[in-house]
Amino acid sequence: SAIVGALVALSVIALVLSLVKVEDVTLPPTTKYGLVFDAGSSHTSLFVYEWDSDKANDTGVVSQTLSCDVQGQGISSYANDPPKAGDSLRECLDKALKAIPAAKQRDVPAYLGATAGMRLLREQDPSAADQVLAEVAKTMREYPVAFRGARILTGEEEGAYGWITINYLLDSFTKFSPRAHTWLRPDATSIFGALDLGGASTQISFMPEGSGISWNGSSKFTLYGYNYNVYTHSYLCYGQNEMLKRLAKELIASSPSTRVHHPCYPKGYSETVRLSALRASPCTNRSDPRLPLGDKNVTLEGRGDASGCLAAVRKLFNFSALNPPQRSCRVQTGPKSLLGSEVFFWMMVTAEPWPLMQHLAGPCPCTEIACEQVPFTPKHSPPQLSSSYPKENPKRLPKYCANTNYILTLLLDAYKFNETSWNNIFFQRKAGSADVGWTLGYMLNLTNMIPAEAPARVKGHMPSLWAAAITFIILTLVLGLAALLL
Repeated sequence: SAIVGALVALSVIALVLSLVKVEDVTLPPTTKYGLVFDAGSSHTSLFVYEWDSDKANDTGVVSQTLSCDVQGQGISSYANDPPKAGDSLRECLDKALKAIPAAKQRDVPAYLGATAGMRLLREQDPSAADQVLAEVAKTMREYPVAFRGARILTGEEEGAYGWITINYLLDSFTKFSPRAHTWLRPDATSIFGALDLGGASTQISFMPEGSGISWNGSSKFTLYGYNYNVYTHSYLCYGQNEMLKRLAKELIASSPSTRVHHPCYPKGYSETVRLSALRASPCTNRSDPRLPLGDKNVTLEGRGDASGCLAAVRKLFNFSALNPPQRSCRVQTGPKSLLGSEVFFWMMVTAEPWPLMQHLAGPCPCTEIACEQVPFTPKHSPPQLSSSYPKENPKRLPKYCANTNYILTLLLDAYKFNETSWNNIFFQRKAGSADVGWTLGYMLNLTNMIPAEAPARVKGHMPSLWAAAITFIILTLVLGLAALLL
């Protein structure tokens, strides 16, 4: 009877301990993943992103988990062999799957967005562009992810998503407050504009001040519970790679010889181009009657003429077409411009090595002739350039002068930056610790369309009460066994 009484007492105590102080406990949110290919004109990159499933004001707080550069050129270069475009993605897709837990892979939304290179191919050969997209879509469907599409982005989409990326990485939309233990909108936020310079196009994106005025080319986004109206304009054929092709074509068209002087290339450097390569792009006016007939080779010989380079580059610009609308923004004193003194811009240059950006990040070279005051002046020979920048691709160094003049002409003469507003441009390779580009902005906007998951809730004990309840249950079992054996 004593043992029975002890069993009853221990059972009651264990029951009481298991019922008191029971609380609802919220489990940590699960992690969601997204996968985006940036299929640019000169190369393709894959980015894997992750965010907590509960989100903040309906928008995910997204971070970059993985980036992978696809081997080879952009997918538009496979127009004559579309299956290779799909095969080129496999190595990076394999790496992405290793970074995502196997149990979550089937739910990972996967996208491919093609930019200016494919926009040009679509103009040139719509059927070839469709075949390339079909092949990359076919490859992506073979992997255990939720494939959501492969398509060609408009220039305005590319610019607007790049604008989202920049401002997100600079904490313009939301910032974590350690004191409040939550994500808050910064009180005094500076919204940046975005200047995106790629291989085949360039984009400018910013928030116009007059929100009541309708702008052609504007996009509306809702991010972290707030609405943003973003103006974007894209200029096809004004990317750096296409600019170099257009420059070569103009020099060749104005020369009667197959040995053409190139003012931007350094002395001692020469490059051979085929006329068919110039006729292949819609940007170079394939039917230009000034070009020699046939598919002959032409040699471009460097002359190291900085002032001649500037003059040649300026001829490529249609300044009236490049000037965005002059309204609804603070206007600088002096030349009229939509870029106000309180508008800051972050420049994303995806097609250019870093030394050029370091030079441009200094005081405005508004009055100097580009290339005369910089280390990669065309007066330097190719060996001198290589010794100055041993880590850079020697094939790109001779083109620094042309690229410098091009960027300065775009910013100073086309977009009307001046000595004052130049200081409002930030030339950086990365914002925060992540790569800049349109893909992160695309994923952030996409998270608005992915339903948030309410955190799972379970019943929980204080650890001390739970341990005590387990102890009394074990004692009850031991006494019960002892009673059976006696």
